[in-house]
Amino acid sequence: MIETFASTLHLSISSNPSKLNPLIATDSASSQIADWIFDALITYDKDGKIKPALAKSYEFIDETTLRFYLREDVKWSDGKPFTADDVVFTYNLITSPTIYTPYTSQFRYVKEVKALDKYTVEVTYKEPYFKALETWFTSIVPKHILADEKDIMTSSFNQHPIGTGKYTLKGFEISKDIIMKANADYFEHKPNIDKLVYHFIPDPATEFLMLKSQKLDVGSLSPLQIERQLDDDFKTHFNIYEKISQSYTYMGFNLENPKFKNPKVREALSLAIDRKEMVDILFFGHGEICNGPFMPGTFAFNDSVKSPLQDLIKAKALLKEAGYHDGHPLEFEIVTNSNNKTRVYATQIIQHQLKKIGVKVTIRTMEWQAFLNMVVTPKKFEVIVLGWSLGLMPDAYSIWHSESDRKGGFNMGHYHNDAVDVLIKKGEKTVDREKLGEIYREIFALIVQDNPYLFLYIPNSITVVNKDIKNVSPSMIGVMHNVVDWIKP
Repeated sequence: MIETFASTLHLSISSNPSKLNPLIATDSASSQIADWIFDALITYDKDGKIKPALAKSYEFIDETTLRFYLREDVKWSDGKPFTADDVVFTYNLITSPTIYTPYTSQFRYVKEVKALDKYTVEVTYKEPYFKALETWFTSIVPKHILADEKDIMTSSFNQHPIGTGKYTLKGFEISKDIIMKANADYFEHKPNIDKLVYHFIPDPATEFLMLKSQKLDVGSLSPLQIERQLDDDFKTHFNIYEKISQSYTYMGFNLENPKFKNPKVREALSLAIDRKEMVDILFFGHGEICNGPFMPGTFAFNDSVKSPLQDLIKAKALLKEAGYHDGHPLEFEIVTNSNNKTRVYATQIIQHQLKKIGVKVTIRTMEWQAFLNMVVTPKKFEVIVLGWSLGLMPDAYSIWHSESDRKGGFNMGHYHNDAVDVLIKKGEKTVDREKLGEIYREIFALIVQDNPYLFLYIPNSITVVNKDIKNVSPSMIGVMHNVVDWIKP
C-alpha cells in the first residue's frame, strides 16, 4: 500500500546528524532532529516561560524535593505507554558510566529519582540548586527499548529512535533527505502537517536557490542575502522573521598547547582583532559584537565589560614580551567547519588581521562530522573557530568549570580558573536571582579577562516561512515552537 500525505513541510539541514539519541546528541544537526522525536517533562512557552510537557504539573514539596505528576495519555511511537519508570530509567542512564555525555553534569546535584507510582516522580536534591527545575528540560528515553542495550553509544537506537514527540523518523541515511511522519498519537494532538522533509543541503547558496524556487517552506537567510539578493517576488511568497540569536561564535585556544599558555599571547591576539570590522563585513547590521560568555538580556550579562578595541602597537609589544618577533613569528592553525560559510569568512578575516602583527595563520576547514569526530570531540586542535547555542537559563558549569574538562565534556579548551570554579559552585546553590546575577556577572568578567576564547560575534537569526502556512507565531524562542499547530494548504 502506498502511503500518501495530505501536506508536507520542506526544510533544509546543512550537516549530517550523528546520533539521534538525545542523551548523547551534542551537535546541532542531531539535536534539531531529535527535538521532533522526543519530549521532556517541561518545555518553554512562546514567551520563554516554563510550562509542563510530559508532566501535566509539578510542585516543590520543599527546597530540595521536586515532584512531577505525569500525563497519563502519552505513548511511545511503538504504542507502549509512557510511565514514571521511563523517567527514572533516563536519569539512571544519563548518570551511568556506560555513556559519555556532557549532559551528565546537569544532574550532579540530584540525590535520588524515584517513581512514587506509575505517573508520579519525585526528585530529591542534595541541596538547594538554582536549576533544579531546568534540569528536566532533558528528553526522556524509553526503558522498554534500552534497558537491555549493552552499549548505548553504538546502539542502533541512535539511528532508529523511538520517542514520544510530534514526529517519528521515517527515513535516515547519511547525506540524504531526512523524512519524518506526524505522530498520530501525539498527546497535544496530531500535527496538522503530516510530513516533514529535511533536505540535505550543505551549501547555503543552494539552500537560497531552493527557497527562491519555493522548494523549501522554511529556511534561513544570511545578511548578504537579505540585504542584496532578495527581490519583490521572494517577499510575496515568504514572511521574514528576525531576532538576535541565542548563540555566539568564538575563537578558542587549546590551553594545553604551550603557545597559548602565556596570557600575554592570548591578549595580543585579542588586541589584534577588529571585531567591529568583522561584524560590519559579515552582517551588514544583522549581528553584533559578542562581549563575553553569556547573552545580552540575561541576568548573567555584564554590560560593563566591553570587547577591546584593536591596538596593533600594544599587540606587537605583548608578543615581543612573550618571545615572538619577525625572526621568530607566532604560527598556528585555525580549524573550523566548512558548511558554515560565515564562520569560514570570519576565520579568513582573523587570518588577515593577525598578519598585521606578524602572526602566521593557516586555515583548515572540515566537513561537519569529520570536524566533530577528529577535532572537537578528541580536542585535537591548536585554535578553533566554533559557536555555542545557549539556553534561556545561563549555566557556566558545562563549559567553564574545570570539572568539565573531561572526556565528553564541553570544556574543550582545557580552561581552569580556581576563582571561576568557586563562583560557579557558589552560584549553583544561590536560588535568589539577584544574588545569582551578581555572581554570574563576576564570572563573566573573569572569563573575559583570561581570554580562553576570543568572543567574536552574535548573529541575528533570520528565518523565512512560506506565507501560505497558517498559525505561524513568532516568539523569543523562534518561529518553530508551535509547528504542531501549523496548517499548510
